[in-house]
This record gives sequence, structure tokens and C-alpha cells, in this order.
Amino acid sequence: MTATVSFPDNTARMATKPNPIDIHVGRRLRLRRTLLGMSQERLGELLGLTFQQVQKYERGVNRIGSSRLFELGQILDVPVSFFFDDMPEAGAGAAASHHASGLAEESAAFEHNMVPDLPLDRRETLELVRAYYRIPDPAVRKRLFELAKALANLDDPAKRGH
Repeated sequence: MTATVSFPDNTARMATKPNPIDIHVGRRLRLRRTLLGMSQERLGELLGLTFQQVQKYERGVNRIGSSRLFELGQILDVPVSFFFDDMPEAGAGAAASHHASGLAEESAAFEHNMVPDLPLDRRETLELVRAYYRIPDPAVRKRLFELAKALANLDDPAKRGH
């Protein structure tokens, strides 16, 4: 959905929703930052930006340029491709058809709000993963992992082997 915005110079420009790919890249940025236990303020300092700019990147409101994406990959110790991993096919397809059609308007084939939040987007999940990796003994981590899988399958007799 687009809306016309008037500016002081009496020109009209189109205000659009964030691109689904920008939203996805921002979510992946937030995921990696929080998995590392890094604050938006700290990431902003490392990039020479304010935490508000980092927030805008994470929400997909502001696009991340290629050089900035490369810099983020180095700071967060991930390849640039990490930010595009697990891209919803509908989002990639909508962007591709938008560019292929040559239209100036966003394609309406993919609406971000229609995509349910991923479990990885929840704070509880991120805290659990961080706590798990803080367990120093690999054998204890493995036992905890097996326990979690067993608890998850309590309601499914087929997965318990009965």
C-alpha cells in the first residue's frame, strides 16, 4: 500500500512499506546481534551510527547498503549470505517479479504482516540459545538437548516409540 506525502517544496512523493527483503535482512541482523548478546548501542558504536539507525535497519525501514552489509558481516562474524539465509520464497519471488516487470510500485504479492513471527524472533528463544551455549561442558549441553527433544515429544506417542 502506498500513500502520497506532501513536502514543503509542494512536490509529492510516494511513501511505501519496507521491502520484504529489507525486513528479512533486518530480522537476521537482529537475530545475530542478540545471539551474540550485543546491544543496539554497541553495534551502533562499532558502525559509527546511533542505536536509532540500527533499529531502523533491524525493522527494515532503512535499507542496508552493500558496504555496510559487508561491515556488519565482519563485526558479527558471519558471511554476507547469512543475512539472506531462510528467505521466504514469496518475499524473494515478489521482489524478483517487481524488478522484472519494470514497475515503479511495490508488488503486492508478499505482505510482511502475513508472515507469522518465527520462533527465532522471540526473546525467549534467543535467551534460551544464549544460555545453552554458556554451558561449558559439551556433554551436559548434549544431555540438555536430548532432554528438550524428549519433553517436546511427550504429547506425540508416535515419536516416543510406543
